[in-house]
Amino acid sequence: MFFSSIFIDFKFIFKSKKKQLNSMSVQFQRLLLILISLIFLTAAILLILFNSKKNLIFFYTPSELLNSNLKIDDKVRIGGFVKKGSINKKNNDEYNFKITDNKVVLKIIYKGLLPDLFREEQGAVIEGKLIKKNLIRATSVFAKHDENYIPVSLKKQLKNSDYWQKEYE
Repeated sequence: MFFSSIFIDFKFIFKSKKKQLNSMSVQFQRLLLILISLIFLTAAILLILFNSKKNLIFFYTPSELLNSNLKIDDKVRIGGFVKKGSINKKNNDEYNFKITDNKVVLKIIYKGLLPDLFREEQGAVIEGKLIKKNLIRATSVFAKHDENYIPVSLKKQLKNSDYWQKEYE
């Protein structure tokens, strides 16, 4: 009984809306549909743009960082090469090293485990806080590798099967 009365009310609402729609001209209905579609499309585009602005990931080179107007204690992401002879292990998981782009050298302080591919003269991306203009306290260290990277386990397997060629190295 209760559901049937609700159904009848919905029927009444739809009939009254249908009468209103029939009283509007076809051109006005199309215009209304286009306007509503444009409003939704604009809202979707704005939502995408505002959200992607927060999630956009890029990094500065050491030279760009020194020339930028970033403030102390700003979060930064730096990309460059680990300078040869600069890795200094202080404790079990505390490291000091330098990142360079062959123009400018930045000092990095990092507490944590370094990635396996992290080596001198290899590419790295550092995330952290800017302590001074040339000093960063890193929270994350990412090692970059070239497109010829092969995992150690696969390399051993290829060498054991005599498939590995020295020219790969």
